[in-house]
Amino acid sequence: MLVTGAAGDEPGKWRTFGERVIWESPEVWVGQVDVGLPSRERVWRPVVRWPRMVAVLLLDERERALLVWRHRFITDRWGWELPGGAVDEDEQPDEAALRELEEQTGYRAGRIEPLTTVQAMPDVADGERTVFVGRDGRQVGDPVSSEPVDRVEWVPVGTVPRLIAGGELWDATTAMGAVV
Repeated sequence: MLVTGAAGDEPGKWRTFGERVIWESPEVWVGQVDVGLPSRERVWRPVVRWPRMVAVLLLDERERALLVWRHRFITDRWGWELPGGAVDEDEQPDEAALRELEEQTGYRAGRIEPLTTVQAMPDVADGERTVFVGRDGRQVGDPVSSEPVDRVEWVPVGTVPRLIAGGELWDATTAMGAVV
């Protein structure tokens, strides 16, 4: 049981008193958190927690980004995304970013650095996403990811707003990483 914020009152801050699991697996935790609102009312709020995720904005010398085109069954949509995935328990985020890039695209970055870290839906979910920017990429093989990617292409960064407007790039992490 998680207990935080029970002592001291910071104006406007929500306090948590505990939580209960509804369902969990290695990929996701779904539960409810006992929250004290600034009004002093106590409520149970639904919460989803995902493992830490990473994505890589690999850029070439012509300012093109290496993107993957894939289908997402939940929304039944195709779209461009940055390669990325979950950080395994035994690795650092930068190691996961390099691994996911190579698994999904067959490319290895010569260097990467963190670009930004975001929480996509902090009102109901805890799922930190870190986007790395990579340079000096070179193809070292074929993609080997167990998660299917239809194709891998270099896409001019300047076309990203048009891709977003046209509904071809709709993944929040990719949109945020490609326009920062």
